[in-house]
Amino acid sequence: MAGMILAGDIGGTKTHLGLFRAVGRELQTIREHLYQTAAFQSLEQACAAFLLPEDRIDAACFGVPGPVIDGVSHATNVSWSMAQDSIQRALGGPPTHLMNDLEATAYGVPYLSESEVAILQRGEARAGRANIAVIAAGTGLGEAALIVTPSRYFAVASEGGHSDFAPRGDEQRRLLEFLAREFDHVSFERVLSGPGLHNIYRFVVSRSPGAEPEWLSIRMRTEDPSAVISESALAGQDPRCGQALEIFTAIYGAEAANLALKYLAIGGVYICGGIAPKILPLLQGGGLIEAFLDKGRLRTMLERISIRVSLNPSAALIGAAWAAVAMLEK
Repeated sequence: MAGMILAGDIGGTKTHLGLFRAVGRELQTIREHLYQTAAFQSLEQACAAFLLPEDRIDAACFGVPGPVIDGVSHATNVSWSMAQDSIQRALGGPPTHLMNDLEATAYGVPYLSESEVAILQRGEARAGRANIAVIAAGTGLGEAALIVTPSRYFAVASEGGHSDFAPRGDEQRRLLEFLAREFDHVSFERVLSGPGLHNIYRFVVSRSPGAEPEWLSIRMRTEDPSAVISESALAGQDPRCGQALEIFTAIYGAEAANLALKYLAIGGVYICGGIAPKILPLLQGGGLIEAFLDKGRLRTMLERISIRVSLNPSAALIGAAWAAVAMLEK
């Protein structure tokens, strides 16, 4: 089996496209490019800018943010209208597939090398394959799973990030009450994402009134608030930023465990997305693991599950490429 693969990881801010050559069970990178999504009117236009006249595509696959139903993307933070049929025609007719971005990330997880992951909990070594859970906080909250089949892993997408936020302890219950006054529905994404970290910080400030340091106010107005909060917390520059990030980390651990329980993911949990590598020192501090294991009678089972942080920002692109390879095999 050989062929030319076009893969993409489409986001609200960035669009990552890659051209690959599939040779046997190897995937050779020909070239990649990271575009500003807002620079194009459509995915077809972005692909046209990326591809050269001599490129001939045998299969294409794109991970997109949001559900894909009947070949049509219902992206939550991309204004493009994306449909498989239209993209397939624009590419000259090769098999083309749209999938949820966390579905694509899940397909990429088995191809991460040891140097591309950080181990938070080693868990129990396993001889065979087992279900794997994948969770990723970034602009939003994505959740997916790899399910074992007789021949391969099959990725299952979800919109679990929009399920009801389940608080743990009095502080998180007060957080839920705080957010319920502002949002009709308080999902996990409202607290477990970049904007979610900012929501938690606003709650912390409401509980401990006092003037915000001027340097912090300036940075919050001129930069991405969630990045400012996490950087200030890790540097020990502001106690309320530190408290917000600790709450965020605990919620991350609890929801990762929820996902592991739902899919019986004894093959491991992978924490992906853009936030985790940036706050890795705090994730390694024990708060996430403590919340992950705090599931009563299931604690012993959860102790057997490995937890790894993906350090490779191209996991979704790689996963989309391998999904396209599977299309060639069919």
